[in-house]
Amino acid sequence: FRPASRLSAIRSFQVMDLVDRAQALERAGRDVVHMEVGEPDFPSADPIRAAGADAIAAGVTGYTSALGAPELRRAISDYYARWHRVAVPPERIVVTAGATGALVLLAALLVEPGDRVLMTDPGYPCNRHFPQLVGGEAKSVPVGPEQDYQLDPGLLARHWDDRTRGLLLASPANPTGAVLARSTLRHLLEAVRERDGWTIVDEIYQGLTYPASLTELPTAARHGAAAPDRVGTVLSIVDDPDAPVFVVNSFSKYFGMTGWRVGWLVAPEAAVPELEKLAQNFYIAPSTIGQHAAVAALGDEAMAVHEARRRAFCERRNVLVAGLRDLGLAVPRVPEGAFYVYAALPEGCEDSFTFCRRLLETHGVAATPGTDFGEHGAGRHVRFAYTAGVDRIRVALARLGTALAERAA
Repeated sequence: FRPASRLSAIRSFQVMDLVDRAQALERAGRDVVHMEVGEPDFPSADPIRAAGADAIAAGVTGYTSALGAPELRRAISDYYARWHRVAVPPERIVVTAGATGALVLLAALLVEPGDRVLMTDPGYPCNRHFPQLVGGEAKSVPVGPEQDYQLDPGLLARHWDDRTRGLLLASPANPTGAVLARSTLRHLLEAVRERDGWTIVDEIYQGLTYPASLTELPTAARHGAAAPDRVGTVLSIVDDPDAPVFVVNSFSKYFGMTGWRVGWLVAPEAAVPELEKLAQNFYIAPSTIGQHAAVAALGDEAMAVHEARRRAFCERRNVLVAGLRDLGLAVPRVPEGAFYVYAALPEGCEDSFTFCRRLLETHGVAATPGTDFGEHGAGRHVRFAYTAGVDRIRVALARLGTALAERAA
């Protein structure tokens, strides 16, 4: 057996090694607080599960169109109109096998061998590998709190070269929870178009946005941008439906449907036939049962559940950020989205992977080392997912304090 050479550049997730070890410790009777995996701890809302069960009971188990079930494409279109006040025709919506399926389709659609795609460091690690699968490469751009952990026009100008063809943005972002400013995004889109490029915007945490203050909880009846200067969806500022802007979304995070594997993308209508051809060849069609459940996820009853959970996530964020700061970990920007805090370890700590291993083995807290998300400052950062309840977060903070004091001693 000899794997293709591209495999040498693809690293496994370090966090999965920690997950395996955490589960082994639990089987041995240890108590572990899980703050490592980006998965909501809430089960899918009751209307979602009921719709999936109903589809199975009714025998609705055959293929749909590769573009997705028409009723789901219409429901997503209605979601944009009702919740974001944006008109997106169903014809521009492609339902995918999770957001990962959408990103693979877009890599095949847009990237030629030798092309470069700009993206942030730190950033979601899989994004680096999608261009490589089709002969391109990611060009990771270091970002920090001074740029709100996002690309800006100045960074784009410095890093765009003759081989660069496009830009991949994420808002809210993993691992930092950073939400793009409306003005920054508008200027980025203009700069990319001036260079005859294209932009992919990863919005899989859309909906999970919060006030910047640690003393506030979401109060609006409509999710979206946490503040007027923050972007809810890039589609709200793209006036030309034929602009080379591609939006990726998912039912996994805000909608709590990780295991159902349903996502979607919004593309210029001219690109849809090519995306359909690729989807037919790559995975035939998305999960039929998952799509029926996803229609229910957009209904009023389920949306009320999602919004209540968003408020709970915000409360958790407030407790976690305040607690980490009290312990001496640096959180220079309050994360305004997703469900992560990307915190810098105090001076004198070991590297992030060694620290996370010790935190798990000795103190029963599972967190993700920054080295999973890039190179820039990665060895000094840890990502904490607030996908555990407030009581468990307080337990984790107490244990973390003991781990830091132990190291200092």
